[in-house]
Amino acid sequence: MEFAGWLPILLLVALAGIQLGVAGFAVQQAGSAARAAARVAAQEEIGHRWAEAGRAATSDWLSVSLGMGEACGDVTTVTASVEVPSVMPFLPSPGTARRSVTMPCD
Repeated sequence: MEFAGWLPILLLVALAGIQLGVAGFAVQQAGSAARAAARVAAQEEIGHRWAEAGRAATSDWLSVSLGMGEACGDVTTVTASVEVPSVMPFLPSPGTARRSVTMPCD
């Protein structure tokens, strides 16, 4: 009988732990997308394909948006935003993970 009382609390704690893991994964994916997109944008020959490279660097089930802040002069800056999905169905999305990367141009 006592276990039945603790079960909802234990499930809530487990879902919160999983949510933290998903948020950490989203931050890591935003960094990978920004780095890959900036690396391609900094190259003269293939610089126009930077958004494609950034999207290819992330998992398919995540929603990523990319923006270029500074085009190639001396450096190029790309910002990636990934929407953190909610694990708990009764709560909205916890937010967006953003990472910016600056690379020197070729």
